Amino acid sequence: MAYDSTLDERMFAKIWEGQGTKLTVGVYSYNHGQKKLQISRELIADEGKPGFAKLGRLTKEELQGILPLLQEALGHME
Repeated sequence: MAYDSTLDERMFAKIWEGQGTKLTVGVYSYNHGQKKLQISRELIADEGKPGFAKLGRLTKEELQGILPLLQEALGHME
């Protein structure tokens, strides 16, 4: 079965912005299934154009920034 974006429901999403990067913490449910956490990274290029990047490793600043968002997301997963 192919992915169908109309079946993807966003329950929660918040953004943390740092130096040249945005991290989005979200809770999603696909086709009314189990709620799952997603963290995505968006880099801001020198020209101001955003582009998605692999999340990879987090700096201490990034982790401290999203910890409250992770805690809030947890409340939306029940």
